[in-house]
Amino acid sequence: MATTAPGAATADFDYPLPPERIAQRPLAERDASRLLHLPPAGPPEDRGFRELPAILRRGDLLVVNDTRVRAARLRARRPGGGAAELLILHPLVDGGYACLVRPARRLPPGTRLSCEGGLEAEVGDRVPGHPGAREVRLEAAGGDVDAAIEDAGRVPLPPYIRTALDDPGRYQTVYAAGGPASAAAPTAGLHFTPAVLAALGSAGIERTAVRLEVGLATFAPIRHERVDDHPMHEERFTLPEDAAAAVAAARGRGGRVIAVGTTAVRVLESRARDDGTVEPGEGTTRLYLRPGSPIRAVDGLLTNFHQPRSTLLVLLAAVIGAERWREAYAHALARDYRFLSFGDCMLCWTLGRG
Repeated sequence: MATTAPGAATADFDYPLPPERIAQRPLAERDASRLLHLPPAGPPEDRGFRELPAILRRGDLLVVNDTRVRAARLRARRPGGGAAELLILHPLVDGGYACLVRPARRLPPGTRLSCEGGLEAEVGDRVPGHPGAREVRLEAAGGDVDAAIEDAGRVPLPPYIRTALDDPGRYQTVYAAGGPASAAAPTAGLHFTPAVLAALGSAGIERTAVRLEVGLATFAPIRHERVDDHPMHEERFTLPEDAAAAVAAARGRGGRVIAVGTTAVRVLESRARDDGTVEPGEGTTRLYLRPGSPIRAVDGLLTNFHQPRSTLLVLLAAVIGAERWREAYAHALARDYRFLSFGDCMLCWTLGRG
């Protein structure tokens, strides 16, 4: 992988984001969001998300992340009756779970907790490679731990969301599939509705799915002075055979491959070949895309507006270039776009493509 362009300090990925510009609630209608189209050349265009089928071309391919968010936040009680909380990050290979536990200092290894839904937990040691995480073993009265978690848990919202969500389903995409696995939603997909998906299909725009289990580290800011020094987090992914075939078919017919969200970019580019096709498979990835990194599989990106000093913003700069993202964000701030997870979105194109 190419290294970051010289001079890429973390400060280069900062911008002023007023708190009132962070959307605290989703819109009443998913597809009522605004869409900032950043064409390959020319000024930004203010559009609506429902216009997406008209902006794309017949033969294009949308690649979505169909992961499902786990109801991962569990309230608990310590042996003395004090309150505690578990935030489940992901299962471990030995049957336990990597969790954030609170209050961590009062929960030494061996502590037993009584959780909501009849779950019992035992807090273990730290999980290597996952800062702050502890191994937790869970037991359910009925034996089905995952079902008990789904029944009793609450969907974890990003740390910048200060209001409760009336309908937890609004933090899931309409095409989420499989068992709950992610600690955060692939938020670029939250704008889609069955009506928009049907309109895309009628317009000859194809869709396929990959899966990346989104972790809470996606919200972590870059704390080093240079972006190269940031230790990128690991996430699990699956790129199915049919998704790889769909990418190859799009290449064959001259269609563009548009990733829905940075998580889809991460999967595709983790398995990309030099000819723009992708290798099917599953595993974990620590791919960290920065300006100067090759972008092989992705021609376009549909994404929300990201936090300052985040790896997601660095990824955006890798795809469209530093000047272009700054132009887009300045435009969005000046025209009152809504930012972050429940905010509006933008459609942009990889440098030299589109």
